[in-house]
Amino acid sequence: MIIEINNLKKIYAGRTVVDIEKLSINPGETVGVVGNNGAGKTTLFRMLLDLIRPDSGEILSKGINVASDDQWKSYTASYLDEGFLIDYLTPEEYFVFVGSLHQLSVKDVTAYLSQYQDFFNGEILERGKYIRDFSKGNQNKIGISAALMQDPELLILDEPFANLDPTTQMRLITHLKSLKSGKLTTLISSHDLNHVTDVCDRIILFEKGKVIKDLYTNENTLKELEEYFSH
Repeated sequence: MIIEINNLKKIYAGRTVVDIEKLSINPGETVGVVGNNGAGKTTLFRMLLDLIRPDSGEILSKGINVASDDQWKSYTASYLDEGFLIDYLTPEEYFVFVGSLHQLSVKDVTAYLSQYQDFFNGEILERGKYIRDFSKGNQNKIGISAALMQDPELLILDEPFANLDPTTQMRLITHLKSLKSGKLTTLISSHDLNHVTDVCDRIILFEKGKVIKDLYTNENTLKELEEYFSH
């Protein structure tokens, strides 16, 4: 088990935003987390990354509580929003900085980025711009590709398809599918039911902080989710 959640609760202003009795994620799974705004998806991800603390319960990563030990950081990568970027750097400076955290030389970083030429579509590198001056979609591309630089075992992405044009969405889907090698466990929250059912082999549906459905994807999953959200 790479992630185990037990009796997890988070309350804001008297309102319970996450309430999960038990949830486990197996190594190598690609898991989509879906739900309407306010369902608790981002709050859950922020607790997984120890950015906020639960009011009660625990999240175990490889059996160790993320709130009491830092060792999960060595194998976990994430991109939740542009707050994860250093917006006064150029993309090149940012990639080199992230690479240096993982003992990668400038040459290593350049070699790593070469695989992202299609994904970047000529819009990221050598533009002479700071990250803050890029569109939200292009900031997404920078954040996601930087997160994968450390070759993580656990990847957490919040709304990765948002603000991307259709071509880039398809490229990201192809890239996420290519990462499904057995070693990488990926958690993806998204409002796009088509994309998550295409990429993920398991879907967890949240409503008001609770797990309503936990499905392994098959040819009927998209229809089942669409029916749920159309009521």
